[in-house]
Amino acid sequence: MGFEFYEERDFKDTELGPLPVDWKVVRLGEVAEIRQGKQLSSKEDTEGKIKMPFLRTSNVFWNKIDLKIISFMYFTEEEISKLKLKNGDVLICEGGDVGRTAVWEGQIENCSYQNHLHRVRVHSDKLLNYFLSFFMEYAVLHRQLLVSNANRTTIPNLSSSRLKQFPIPLPPLEEQKAIAEVLRSVQSAIEKTEEVIRATKELKKSMMKHLFTYGYVPVDEIDKVRLKETKIGFIPEHWKVVRLGEVAETFSGGTPRRDIKEYYGGNIKWLKSGELKDNFIFSTEETITPEGLKNSSAKYVDKGTLLIAMYGATAGKVGYAMDRLTINQAICAIKPKIADFHSLFYFYFFQKIRENILSLRYGGAQPNLNQQIISNLSIPLPPLEEQKAIGEVLRAIDEKLQKEEEYKKALQNLFKSLLHHLMSGKIRVRRTTN
Repeated sequence: MGFEFYEERDFKDTELGPLPVDWKVVRLGEVAEIRQGKQLSSKEDTEGKIKMPFLRTSNVFWNKIDLKIISFMYFTEEEISKLKLKNGDVLICEGGDVGRTAVWEGQIENCSYQNHLHRVRVHSDKLLNYFLSFFMEYAVLHRQLLVSNANRTTIPNLSSSRLKQFPIPLPPLEEQKAIAEVLRSVQSAIEKTEEVIRATKELKKSMMKHLFTYGYVPVDEIDKVRLKETKIGFIPEHWKVVRLGEVAETFSGGTPRRDIKEYYGGNIKWLKSGELKDNFIFSTEETITPEGLKNSSAKYVDKGTLLIAMYGATAGKVGYAMDRLTINQAICAIKPKIADFHSLFYFYFFQKIRENILSLRYGGAQPNLNQQIISNLSIPLPPLEEQKAIGEVLRAIDEKLQKEEEYKKALQNLFKSLLHHLMSGKIRVRRTTN
């Protein structure tokens, strides 16, 4: 079983815009039963009632139910008969992130929902639940069709009466199924990629702990490594501990005057601290001119320089320059003074000890780091070849992460494009037998 895509040429004007001539536009209430859940009450009498789990708006995300946190309340037998969820029910947020929608797949037996959620039980001979869920995502996020239907004078909300009057397209049922299957397959690929990303991040965390404790040895040989306790924790006995300022010098840059436009837009890469995200820096958001460099404290750093953010929300984050560039005053550049200092090794070591570094910040509401704090940091000094080997292992994991992140982004762009074209009918899809 496969899918065939083809371009639609015959459209008609509707309140939802141009749609294929064989699509209908109906009110949601015409093809589904809509019911809000039970209102929470801290003073409710519990006698004779049954305690059961229920869903909040915080459990409902776009096309996904999150059950990490489940709440409970008491229901009467009559309330249970009216409000118990069935496999295939569509849940739509009445408040919070108005319109956010997902399909309930029976993950928990005997589960209900609160009054800030709408339960939409579709007439399956006319409307497919997953098609509705994807259309709501398209309508809310891409077309903003719910803005006029939500009461935004106080707390944004979407009442049952408004939801019943909400217009939806109604393609032939088989096409609804094909649209939903295509979008679910892309969504599934995104979720699987996210799982790989999570697992790879955990691998990186685990490998950093292993490598900076036992050194460059296989996991099954750690019992052969002799450790010593130091001010930075247990490390291999043959490693030294030094102060960063003993083996490297630090400096920061500056910012050309913003009111002189001739200082910006040149061919010199200029890096701001907000761009440091434990990443490899290939390019910068802004560039400056030779005049901007000359008339400011901005300074060049060479390829391979380790950088650390000192101010603001990214304080403690690091970067690794992959090209020659200039930096601003909120970035500390670390330049080796000895040959046995491999910047890539310390790029990862600083990530491992970030919380320790941040604990040394000074100042008021938004404490900062400075070069003196960074220079006084105690760091390990393994043999150079071991530094290089550890750096390369962790870089390989980062490269895997980057590829997965890029793949996820490509899938997200594909999903967004398919959602737009399939829900507007510009591209049609049908099942094929080959």
